[in-house]
Amino acid sequence: MLRLLGEVSADGDGRFLDLGPARQRCVFAALAVDADRLVPLERLAERVWGAEPPPRARAAVHSYVSRLRQALSGAGVSLTRRTGGHVLETSPTVDVDLRLFRELAARGRGETGDAEAARLLTEALALWRGEALAGLTGGWAETERERLGRERLAAEHELAEVRLRLGHGRELVPELAARAAEHPLDERVAGQYLLALDQAGRGPDALDHYRRVRARLIDELGTEPGDALQGIHRRLLAAPDPTPRPAAVLRQLPATPASFVGRDRELAELDTAGAVTAIAGAGGIGKTWLALRWAARNAGRFPDGQLFVDLRGFAPDEEPLDPAEVVRGFLEDLGVEPRRMPAATHSRAALFRSLVAGKRLLLMLDNALDTGQVRPLLPGGGTCTVLVTSRNQLPGLLARHAARHLPLDALSGAEARALLIDRLGAARVAAEMPAVDQLIALCGGFPLALALTAANACTRPGLPLAVLADELADRGLAALADDDPSASLPAVLSWSYRSFAPAEVTAFALLGIAPGPDIGLPAAACLTGLSPGAAAAALARLTGASLVVEDATGRYRMHDLVRRHAADLAHELPEDVRDAAVRRVVDFLLHTAHGADQWLNPHRPGVALDPSEVEPLALPDAAAALAWFDTEHACLIAAQGTTAARGWHRATWNLAWTLTTYQQRRGHIHKRLAVWLAGLAAAEHLGDRSIASRTHRFLGRAYTNLQRHDKAIEHLDRAVALAERHGDDLNQARAHFELARAWEQQQGDAKAVKHAKHALRLHRVIGDAVWEARSLNQVGWYSARFGDYEQARAHCEAALALHRALDDPEAEAHTLDSLGYIAHHAGRPATAVEHYEQAVHLFRGLGEAYQEADTLAALGNSYRALGRGDSARSVWQQAAEQYRDQGRHDDAKRIRRDLAALDRSGPPER
Repeated sequence: MLRLLGEVSADGDGRFLDLGPARQRCVFAALAVDADRLVPLERLAERVWGAEPPPRARAAVHSYVSRLRQALSGAGVSLTRRTGGHVLETSPTVDVDLRLFRELAARGRGETGDAEAARLLTEALALWRGEALAGLTGGWAETERERLGRERLAAEHELAEVRLRLGHGRELVPELAARAAEHPLDERVAGQYLLALDQAGRGPDALDHYRRVRARLIDELGTEPGDALQGIHRRLLAAPDPTPRPAAVLRQLPATPASFVGRDRELAELDTAGAVTAIAGAGGIGKTWLALRWAARNAGRFPDGQLFVDLRGFAPDEEPLDPAEVVRGFLEDLGVEPRRMPAATHSRAALFRSLVAGKRLLLMLDNALDTGQVRPLLPGGGTCTVLVTSRNQLPGLLARHAARHLPLDALSGAEARALLIDRLGAARVAAEMPAVDQLIALCGGFPLALALTAANACTRPGLPLAVLADELADRGLAALADDDPSASLPAVLSWSYRSFAPAEVTAFALLGIAPGPDIGLPAAACLTGLSPGAAAAALARLTGASLVVEDATGRYRMHDLVRRHAADLAHELPEDVRDAAVRRVVDFLLHTAHGADQWLNPHRPGVALDPSEVEPLALPDAAAALAWFDTEHACLIAAQGTTAARGWHRATWNLAWTLTTYQQRRGHIHKRLAVWLAGLAAAEHLGDRSIASRTHRFLGRAYTNLQRHDKAIEHLDRAVALAERHGDDLNQARAHFELARAWEQQQGDAKAVKHAKHALRLHRVIGDAVWEARSLNQVGWYSARFGDYEQARAHCEAALALHRALDDPEAEAHTLDSLGYIAHHAGRPATAVEHYEQAVHLFRGLGEAYQEADTLAALGNSYRALGRGDSARSVWQQAAEQYRDQGRHDDAKRIRRDLAALDRSGPPER
């Protein structure tokens, strides 16, 4: 099919044909409107370039035709060059939608039977997919578009005439109301609208519309209505009052979605819901589909019928429906004659409640704006069931009418895959599983996004799904746009905030570029520049509109697609506004993290931070600091990615520094490496020798934890060299301390002792008692590794006394672990258990999961040596779980071997 009645396109043999860029598609359209007829070259050039084509227009036309000939090959279409021009020739199996439209419309006009005429005209108009020649620009395209639009309007007029003769006036009212609004001075449209209103039993409304049309004709054209419209008016005036219509069981629900998957839990909840249920969720999440699916499955529960109305709470170009008018419509549907219609709004509502009282009837109120729009439509008794769908949470409906709240979230991965299988077929999905997984991730579980993606794939059957996934990744939500706003995800999402205040829309946009998967209220206030109270109010508004989700801990997050839409909005803000917002939230996270790190490691000297216009959180103690890090860890990592991307190198390095203690304690060894690799890139821009030395030291520690020994030693040697070159005794000492650990893991105990002693000497030189004590422990540990347990114990006991005097519980725990090792290997397992248990207690209290796992593993050995197998099993199982959580797979495997040896009642191999 060659398609001109909408976006210009073509397909053949079940595949989409690429017609090339806009001007080439214009050449195609200029030939296709006269398919199978010669189009002279001059006319073709004029259609493409206008009255004054460029000098090389003829050559360009030949080039475009050549490319189109290649694109259309094998599709039953040929492009032939003849004397003076070109012809687009179609085979019997290929048609042009414009030609087919004209043929069907002509047959409809010539048909004597109204039913067959209506069918043919309906089929003709169904070929239109929007404005003709959509996407083409230029004088010819505009003129042709207007001319074809008039052909379409004429066919619509003719179809309306036929359907009115068939008595379909009630169904025509919405369509003709829109047409009358679009063409207010068209007397033929006005006459059809009057007849449709009359057939719908709305004679007074028809007379009222006639009065408005007449007044406008006199005011704007200075003329009375023509004879035909006046004749319709006279017939309406002479018509008797309508007789009561027979009571019919109303079945007003729209068609159930052809494809529906998942939502089993929600459907089960609806089965047990009460009289009123409010289904709330973001635009495009599938609220209406769910309600219609449940209604179709439970049609037998409502023998007295179903009433449906789209309340247009979030319609793009229309105001929300007035509930008074909705009630009036329900009363008309229920058979109330216009002359019996109460004038007062409250009287109509009372009559509605009376008519449905005692009936087993389903009332579906779709797309509600708020509780105020819904409340007047609720039946009075408990026999009716009401389903309300809304993007807002409708708290008033829940509080005052005991409605059941059913929040709707994204589809699960399995449900999303089932939807694509349903739309595309199992074979196509199975053939491209990686692309399917990418599509599911990009669509974020939104049924509308998945449906649009599937529709795109169906219309382009020869295109690999991987190409569609790449398009969606590159273009974002623009790839999910559609000419029909109700099927366009960007449009659907935009309706949710059209009534928001500008500050609320800006807050929504900025949340789309906030670093991290979620955000707390204090950070959101900094991001938006609002006071905490104003930020809380904005978040409440966004949550109420289902644009933001608040979890049980008070954190706020967005669905992926909603976030992408918000980010698109943010990029429409001035750059300085975006930069200032991101800077504020980064500063909040960085300054709060710096204070939290001081709680976790009070003996660690801080770093100088740039001044900030925002106030960081004041955390009361170390437990609060650790909990804050747990909550914000992902956001801090994302913030570092943001600062690196923006070239804020100082903040990038400082974020790495503030995360060090926390990540070590929690065993985030892989993330710690990534953080410090970003820190290294930042340090290279800063040109600070001390920062460079520290960076290589921290990277060396990260590689040591990952047992990547060569890389660890490489960076630590670099740290020592930098510190020595610039006479930096402090960083020399710290780097030697870390080199001792690295060489120990490399089985280089002699080098480990050498570096540990060097660190001890330097720490004594600079007078750092905290690190002198830590170095004493390290020297004691390596003495024990050489079997000199007495010297080892002396060093470690001296270190322990200093730790306690200096109130350094983390170092105290490490030294207790060393004393446990010394006692165990000196043949005193009971003493070892005492030291290890004290160390575990301290590590656990500090949240030091990384070292706790190692100490639990060692404690198991001492329990085993004492014959306490159950105790050994318990601590080894804890250690194995922690190793697994930290990604320390080799350590986890070693513990599993010890557990297996314990089960065989043999001593573990060390």
